Amino acid sequence: MSQMPQQAAPAKCPSCAEPVEPGDFFCGACGYDLSVVPAPPQDHPTLTMTGSAGEGPEGVAWPAPEPEGSAAPPAVHLPTDLPGTDAGGEPLHDREPAPAAASGTDLEGHEPGAEEPRRPAGSGVRFDRPEEPEEYSLQAPDPRVAGTPGNPEHHAVPQEPAPLCVACRAGRVDSDGYCENCGHAQPRERDHMEQESGPVAAVSDRGLRHHRNEDAFTVGHTALPDGTPAALAVVCDGVSSATRPDDASTAASQAAGDTLLAALPRGTHPQTAMHEAIVAAAQAVNALAEEPATAREHAPHQNAPACTIVGTIVASGLLVVGWVGDSRVYWVPDDRTAPAARLTEDDSWAAQMVAAGLMSEAEAYADERAHAITGWLGADAYELEPHTASFKPDRSGVVVVCTDGLWNYAETAEEMAEAIPRDAAERPLHSARVLVGHALDGGGHDNVTVAVVPFPTPPQGAGSA
Repeated sequence: MSQMPQQAAPAKCPSCAEPVEPGDFFCGACGYDLSVVPAPPQDHPTLTMTGSAGEGPEGVAWPAPEPEGSAAPPAVHLPTDLPGTDAGGEPLHDREPAPAAASGTDLEGHEPGAEEPRRPAGSGVRFDRPEEPEEYSLQAPDPRVAGTPGNPEHHAVPQEPAPLCVACRAGRVDSDGYCENCGHAQPRERDHMEQESGPVAAVSDRGLRHHRNEDAFTVGHTALPDGTPAALAVVCDGVSSATRPDDASTAASQAAGDTLLAALPRGTHPQTAMHEAIVAAAQAVNALAEEPATAREHAPHQNAPACTIVGTIVASGLLVVGWVGDSRVYWVPDDRTAPAARLTEDDSWAAQMVAAGLMSEAEAYADERAHAITGWLGADAYELEPHTASFKPDRSGVVVVCTDGLWNYAETAEEMAEAIPRDAAERPLHSARVLVGHALDGGGHDNVTVAVVPFPTPPQGAGSA
């Protein structure tokens, strides 16, 4: 007896997911109308189910149905019991191919060579597929394809490899700055800095005792309006007892360097430009103290950022220096038979004692108060008094600009001349490295920063200023 196909009731209510019985028109839990549930999609069997019993299309032998009323239970037929073909028309299970139909069509009713029509969704399922793995290994993308224009990923920036440990040279460095292999803490970028600019070079190092580098420097070169070359160097030492000394030294050195590089090409006299640079550096450090009042309420112990500054300009046979604090400038001639000289005076307790005649230099610098500075850049400085001076050396040499992290181990001009290589004018970066190494070998108790500026042979007739 033929029956109209009836819509099978869902196993669960689409609204509340409660189980429902076949034939229910409403959910017993929430009252959802089950008659509005859409009918399931039409089934698309793999094999065409037409033809008489026992014979399928193109000779496929279908199992005969059991006679009605038979007491024996119906035989169970699995899909793998039935022969079939793959998408290319080849027989499955290594069976002999069925004889071709006289009409010249294949099992799907297509003429050989004719374009295969689009198959409906769900058709063409193979029964002999191997078991699929639980996990699939993802194939790495082909870099040749990823880098081709038109590919959405061809603009992606390649990821840089993780840096190697500076200690063991084998382990990778994690995001915290430690080696994953030996656990060695890696140096931060500011722990050791080197830079060259034209004839000038500078090196800064954290030292062996401090937890961070609070020094900063700027080196550069430019030209005067007449085309004469000019070289400059600025070195700043953060005051450790102040708040954010590393930020103070960075701001001061950058502001001073930018001012000099802008003023010298305009024709500003180098000594005037140096004065303007120190004032600009002081303003930059003062700006760091401009913070909301609430910040001081939460941290009342903090004070204003502060640093010292020292710089030099070499241009047209003129040597200009400027400073506030206890960082120094030394003059070392290429002819080591000529005397070297210190070109700056410290703004420090020891220097005041010596200037007042109260103590000898040896006694003053042996005192524990020797390095207490009396001048610095910062919002809480007593008064800004930039010191500047100009010189006209009568011979070639090098200018050494440094913090006390170096001159603590080469205090006198003679000691500095002994520490710096004799070819410093030709190899300023190498010489700066040697001087930093000299301080580290001596103990490295402080941050060490030094810039080396060659002073070329002056024009004939130049004298001291």
